[in-house]
Parts: sequence; C-alpha cells; structure tokens
Amino acid sequence: MRITPSLAFLIATQLVAAYASEQTVCDGFYAKLPNVSMALCQQAQLKPSGARSVQGRALMLRDIQPDNPKLRVLVLAAMHGDEFSSASVALHWLQLAQAAPEATHWRFIPVLNPDGLLRQPARRMNANGVDLNRNFPTPNWQLETKNYWENLTRKDPRRWPGKTPLSEPESKFLFDQMMSFKPDLIVSIHAPYGVLDFDGPVMPPTKLGRLYLDQVGVFPGSLGNYAGVQNAMPVVTVELPSALRTPTNAEMIKMWRDLRHWMTRTQLASQ
Repeated sequence: MRITPSLAFLIATQLVAAYASEQTVCDGFYAKLPNVSMALCQQAQLKPSGARSVQGRALMLRDIQPDNPKLRVLVLAAMHGDEFSSASVALHWLQLAQAAPEATHWRFIPVLNPDGLLRQPARRMNANGVDLNRNFPTPNWQLETKNYWENLTRKDPRRWPGKTPLSEPESKFLFDQMMSFKPDLIVSIHAPYGVLDFDGPVMPPTKLGRLYLDQVGVFPGSLGNYAGVQNAMPVVTVELPSALRTPTNAEMIKMWRDLRHWMTRTQLASQ
C-alpha cells in the first residue's frame, strides 16, 4: 500500500491522539496509586471500554489474548475507590501477564470506581454514594440488602447497596462484562483485611503469597455472592493488608505465581 501524504498525516494524528489519551490516563487517577510509575501505567496500554462512571469517566480495560486460550480470567480492582493498592497490584499483575500470558485470555479492569478514587478525599462508594459490592442482583435483593444495611451495618453510608440492583453504571458494566466475556474465574482485588476469600464451586486456593484463606462470609448483593455462589463462577477475593501501600514487588510476584499454580492445578476450564 502506498503511503500518501494525507494517509501519513491521518496515521500520525491517530498516534498522537492515542498517546494523548494514554497520557491523560496516566497523569490522572493512576498518578495517585502507590508503587506505580509512569512507565508501568503506559505499558499497560489501557483502553476505554465504552462504558462510563456516574461522573462520565471512562472505565478502562485491557485484554491480553494469546492464540487458542484455554481459560478466560477477569481481574478487577478498585471497586472501592479508597483501596488504592488494589489498582496498583492489578497493574503489576497485568505486566506479568503481558510477559507470559500462556494459554489464558486475561481481561484487566484496574479501576472500576474512578469517581470514588478521584474524590478528595477518596471514598469507598461511587459518586451516587453506593457500595458497588452490594449492588449485584442476588436473590431477594430488596429484602436482604435492606435488612443487612439497616440492621447489621446500622445504616453505614459506606455500605449502602443503592435503591435497586445494578442501579449504578459501574456495577452494570461489570455485570455486562461477566455476561459477554464469560470468565472461568474472577479475581477481585481489595484491601485492607489481609486475607484471601473465595466463593465458588471448586476447591479454593489456600494462600497467595502471605495471604491465607479465611472465608469471611456471604453478603447480599456482593460480587462473590452473585457470581460465585449463585452462578458457579469462581471468585477469588484478594484482601491486601494495606489500602495505601502495596506488598513488595517480590511479594506481588509470589502472589501471582501462587494464583497461576492454583489455576493450573484446579483445571478451571474443565469444570
């Protein structure tokens, strides 16, 4: 194909626009994350999903898809906007997946709740004040989330489930991702309880790095309840020890290797 001056100009314009978009992402909320360099953010090559938050921010994702993948894994973080370290770990793991995707189709969503993360100060809920991890359509949602929020949390605003299930664009986006991507496994990264949780029909991992399995229970409207319990879609919930600091780089690598080893041993795609 002959490159005409007009075509060369168009290609250059598109490259500049793509670079500017990448710079905007990396100069924006990712600049707030601990242990995340500009280079790490840019290498992630995050792309707009087409979905937006309550305040109109693009919900970014990245697919790493080798030829003939045997497994589909969805990794998400910062569902709660004040859990900075979760997004950082997701970006570090994305880099590891880029280096050795093997036979897995990875989909990373490093920041599900950009409005909460960018708020000053950052907060758990989205811009509508909803805890996204209580907004998924589990059975008897209206009754059970009302009882949970009013009686068990005493109307803690940090855990308000919203008015209806999937009322929020961020939870609806994740729901749509589950329906279209159909992951064999979901890895949801949180902080700061320092444990490993699991919901689903297979044997859970016993540890990832220094995090040991301690299943904390099932909550109405939670992702683990909806995907793992109700729909047999395994959910590994990683609760990092700190919301403001990541584990060491060596520890993040060890957690990643433990996750991959468990995935191989469990043979998730054959379930």
